[in-house]
Amino acid sequence: MPKMKTHRGAAKRFKIKKNGSIKRGSAFRSHILTKKDQKRKVELRKPQTVNSVDVKEVRELLGK
Repeated sequence: MPKMKTHRGAAKRFKIKKNGSIKRGSAFRSHILTKKDQKRKVELRKPQTVNSVDVKEVRELLGK
């Protein structure tokens, strides 16, 4: 049986924190930022966590 391979796209986007939750970046931060107000852009900078519904799937992609 071959080794499980980590999904490289997922590995670049998600990190597992010490408490077991999975950290992710925010969407809607790449372009068309002029129409978004400053408060919204500041909030989008903060790290987010993956929703509990999606944790199992992301863990499988990361091979954990």
